[in-house]
Amino acid sequence: MNGSLTFLGTGTSMGVPTLGCACQVCTSPDPRDRRLRPSALIRWTETDAGRAPADPERIVLIDTGPDFREQALRSGLTRVDAVFYTHSHADHILGLDDLRPLSFTAFRQGGPIPLYATPETTTVLEHIFAYTFSPEATYPTRARVRLEPIAERNPIHGVDFLRVPVLHGEMEIVGFRFGSAAYLTDVSDIPESSFALLEGLDHLVLSALRYKPHPSHATVQQALGWADRIGARHTWLTHIAHELGHEATNQTLPDGVALAYDGLTVPVTL
Repeated sequence: MNGSLTFLGTGTSMGVPTLGCACQVCTSPDPRDRRLRPSALIRWTETDAGRAPADPERIVLIDTGPDFREQALRSGLTRVDAVFYTHSHADHILGLDDLRPLSFTAFRQGGPIPLYATPETTTVLEHIFAYTFSPEATYPTRARVRLEPIAERNPIHGVDFLRVPVLHGEMEIVGFRFGSAAYLTDVSDIPESSFALLEGLDHLVLSALRYKPHPSHATVQQALGWADRIGARHTWLTHIAHELGHEATNQTLPDGVALAYDGLTVPVTL
């Protein structure tokens, strides 16, 4: 099945431009140096035995950060089938409330939008968005969503989303493989057992914060080492800080590796 992966945001938790900064990247005229908080969108059209599609285009999100409303408007989103959360940090969850208008449509068409999260992330979501998830919640226009546990394999309308454990500092978080693509953000290390889940990829998305070491994020060199070992046809670097200019950095990267940018869409086999 053919689909696509769109980078809704490729920046860090502070975004680029970073508030109060006048560095070369934050003041760059190149639109690829403007990076919203990290998120991704997977689209495909479900087909039945080669016949004409019976259902509309399927849309799955990975994370809903603080910039999700702007990202959704830019991408023309009118519906969402599911959301997968990598972890509970603010730059990955705070746009959940902007699912409200999209969830009303989903609810009328078949039920609340499923939100897949680990127990740790679920606890944070239930606390921050108590007016949405509390059994006593009475807010009339709250999002029509439901929390679901992330399993090893998570089927969504004919596509399996596989859980890929990675480390973000001392925290274990979740990456995802879907067909010939995988999305790993906020990574500082990849457990040995996860490499087996990343074989045979066409597209690998890896976070690469900057060149200088960071306690909970991979450097460009670390990401390049993993990319070389995994051997995907194309590796896209995301969660990029304002130390890395798009064009200048790409000129230093090996063939098959490039910085992603907001709005980039690549075809994927699902």
